[in-house]
Amino acid sequence: MERLSEITFRLPASPESSAFLDELRTLLAEVAYAESGAVDRLTLTPPQPAGARPATTFELVDVPAPEIAFDTGRSIGVWSDGTTDRPEPSIDLAELARRLRGHVQRVDHTGVNLPARVTSPEQWGELVTAIAATATMYRYPTGEPWPFVLPSSADELRDDIHNFVVGREPRFEVVHDEWLTRTQWQFALWTDLTRADLESLFPDPEGITFPDLDEIFRVVEIRHPWPGLSIRFDLCYRLEDSPNDWETGEWLITEGGRIR
Repeated sequence: MERLSEITFRLPASPESSAFLDELRTLLAEVAYAESGAVDRLTLTPPQPAGARPATTFELVDVPAPEIAFDTGRSIGVWSDGTTDRPEPSIDLAELARRLRGHVQRVDHTGVNLPARVTSPEQWGELVTAIAATATMYRYPTGEPWPFVLPSSADELRDDIHNFVVGREPRFEVVHDEWLTRTQWQFALWTDLTRADLESLFPDPEGITFPDLDEIFRVVEIRHPWPGLSIRFDLCYRLEDSPNDWETGEWLITEGGRIR
């Protein structure tokens, strides 16, 4: 059975991309499983269970535009309908890292939101089917088109996940988004800050919340040099009831169900 072992966020090799990667290293400096083995690469290896995959990497490569590559042979580029749906963000990654220094503990998930207006239902379905054939992928339990890949061992890929542990991260989310006009990369980070702390650090309009998710995280979209792409960080509030069934994956696995 083919296995998805690595998901790579590829950035065009350039001084701007190199600076972005350095700032990302600074932001994730306290994340124990973030490893910089080379100047052009940052790797996030799932700490649990042993041998869990996929790992998530960020890498500078010879590509004309940002893309997400799967080591099973598929990639997702930047798609846009050519319009802009909101003002450009006012904060860059260096400033985000400066304000959050020492407060980012883990990476819950990375992901990509694909605008429905340029991603047909057929394209979406084919993408999800292809990923699910090589990874442990689960439906979002409340029915939205937000499936998640959870890192798993080779045995769990063949069977299923039955061991609910903290550390199956970063997960990878794929969203079919009816509101966006361009591809969006998303990165959800666990912090040790309260909601009040994050509201103070990132007041409107730098930070916003989403309906029904405002008790979980604050959203900060950042400025960057790549046209047709938006990048957002979901800053999760400090956990008071850890571990919970979201952290362990139990809710996604038992309530959402695996996509096969």
